[in-house]
Amino acid sequence: MDSKKIEDGFRLILEGIGENPNRDGLLKTPSRIAKMYAEVFSSLEDNSNEESILSTQFIEKYDEMILLKDIPVTSFCEHHFLPFSGKAHVAYIPGNRIVGLSKLARTVEFYAARPQVQERLTTQIAELIYRTLEPRGVGVVLECVHSCVTIRGVKKHASVMFTSKLLGTFKSNATTRTEFLSLIGK
Repeated sequence: MDSKKIEDGFRLILEGIGENPNRDGLLKTPSRIAKMYAEVFSSLEDNSNEESILSTQFIEKYDEMILLKDIPVTSFCEHHFLPFSGKAHVAYIPGNRIVGLSKLARTVEFYAARPQVQERLTTQIAELIYRTLEPRGVGVVLECVHSCVTIRGVKKHASVMFTSKLLGTFKSNATTRTEFLSLIGK
């Protein structure tokens, strides 16, 4: 990440909105913005392979749903560069491999740490789990509040966006899908 470019760019934004980037309260703001971007977009600099997130797997004969729900998620909308946040619900039915629950949360974090749209974020999480673990099915639901809807434009403060991605038995089997949605309270 090029901190200097971010700092220079943010100074231009401050000037563009009519602010003085050299006034006391704003003097270090470009540097703070660069540090924040390095943190919130950290997966852009992560050179590891996506599959490595789920690399520690265990052979286990378990054929029921595994669900980690209410995973906090925050990302930045790539259209307005404002945050959206909420929770992710991630479930899978193993083939013959399972992973530790923290790996599911890390998958959410990895894809959220870059400019995103919620639809792509939902799909990326589901597809990585499906591709890497080779489960019988995967279900992912994200429910997020978008700042670009709440603080600008239509200013609808109570709006929550839901997205889902269902693969394998979660898509093809109505009973599995219903169980998943019931467990997450939807």
